[in-house]
Amino acid sequence: MLNIGKQLTAEERLSKAVVAIMGHPRYIALAGVLMIGEKTVEDDVPTACTNGRDVKYGRAFVDGLTDAELRGLVLHEDEGHKLYRHLTTWRWMYDIDPHLANCACDYVINIKIVDDNRQDGFAKLPEGGLVDERFRGMDSAQVFNILRQEQDDESEGDGKGTGEDGGDDPQDNESSSGSAGFDEHDWDGAQELSDEEQRELARDIDEAIRQGAMAAGKLGGSRDLDELLQPQVDWREVLREFIQTTCAGNDYSTYARPNRRLMSQGIIMPSGISEQVGELVIAIDTSGSIGQAALTSFLSEVKGVCDTVKPDKVRILYWGSSVVGDEEYNMHELDNLTTSTKPIGGGGTDVTCVTEYMQGAGIKPQACIVLTDGYLYSGWGSWDCPVLWTVLDNKSALPDVGKAVHIKSRDM
Repeated sequence: MLNIGKQLTAEERLSKAVVAIMGHPRYIALAGVLMIGEKTVEDDVPTACTNGRDVKYGRAFVDGLTDAELRGLVLHEDEGHKLYRHLTTWRWMYDIDPHLANCACDYVINIKIVDDNRQDGFAKLPEGGLVDERFRGMDSAQVFNILRQEQDDESEGDGKGTGEDGGDDPQDNESSSGSAGFDEHDWDGAQELSDEEQRELARDIDEAIRQGAMAAGKLGGSRDLDELLQPQVDWREVLREFIQTTCAGNDYSTYARPNRRLMSQGIIMPSGISEQVGELVIAIDTSGSIGQAALTSFLSEVKGVCDTVKPDKVRILYWGSSVVGDEEYNMHELDNLTTSTKPIGGGGTDVTCVTEYMQGAGIKPQACIVLTDGYLYSGWGSWDCPVLWTVLDNKSALPDVGKAVHIKSRDM
C-alpha cells in the first residue's frame, strides 16, 4: 500500500524552516537570536509582522510560500528586524513615518539576504520583497531620508506617482516610497514593550550574538561581531530628530506639507508650526572621558540644528557632582557656542545635580540634551522635560528615562 505522507501544517513548516536555518553553516552562529521571542501562526495576519521581539506569521501566507521563500521570510523577520533592532534602535524613524521606516529597514535587510543566498539559493525573498541597488551600503536612516525626499517630490505634483508596480518585483523597484514590501512592522506592539522589556531584549540579543560567535568561531561568515553588538546609528540624525520633535511645538492642528527649506538640512518640520521655540539646555558631563575635540564636534551639531529651529536660548550646564558652569547663548550668539570650553572635572558624577540646579534657578527648558559617559553614581534622575542622553563610549549605559543614543568618540 502506497504510504502518502500528510501535508505539513503552517506551524510545522515554520518550525522546519527555523531548524534548517539554525543548522546551516552560514547562519549557525545566529541560532540564539532565532530563539528569542515567540513565533506564532495567526489566521488574521495577512503576511507577517514583528514588534522587534515576537513574530506573527499569516497562515495563508505561509501556506503559499515555497520552503526557500519561508526561510527567506524567517531570516527577514529574525535575522533582519530583530538582529539589527530596527523597532528599538531606529524607533525615531517610526515616530516620524512608520510606513517609510518599514520600507527603509526592509531595503537594508533584503539586499543582505539576496547577496548571502545568491549562490546556493538556500533562502529566497517572497514576492514583493523590496530590493534596490541604489541603497547598497547604506544604513536604514540614509534610506529613510531618501524615501522621505522622494515622497515629498512626488506630492509636489511632478507627475511621477509611485504607480501600481512600485514594489512587486523584489529585484527591480523603480519607485521606493510607495512600496509596502511583504510584511508590516508592528510599531504599536513595539511601543507596548516597556522600557525594561526593551532593555532586556537588547541584552538577550547581545548575549545570543556572543554565544553564537563563540560556538561557531565566527559570526555568520562575513558579519562583524562589533557591528552587530553595537548597531551603527547616526547620532546626528537622532539629535536632529529629538530637537525637532521636542522643540517645534505641539500644535499640529495647522499641519501642512513639511517645510522644504528645513528638509534640505535634514529637519522634518510641518510648515504650519512656528519655528520659534523656547530654551534648550545642553548638560555636559565634566568627566575626563569627554575630550574637548568630542565636545566641539557635538556642539557644532547642536548649533547646526539650532540655526534652523531657532531656540530663544541655548544654555550649557557643565556638571559633575555639582553644576560647575552655566553659559547662556541667545539666537544671535550661537556662533560662539562651539568655542565653549569644558571645565576640568573632579569628584563624582551625579546627574541629579542638574535637575536640582534647574529647579533652584527657575530654569524650565523645553528640552534637555545630556552628553555623558554614562558612569553615574545616583541613577538617571527625574526630569520635568523631554531628555535625550547622548552616551559616549559606554554601550552598557541604558537610561531608564528619556531617549538615548550611543556614540563612539571615533565617530565624532
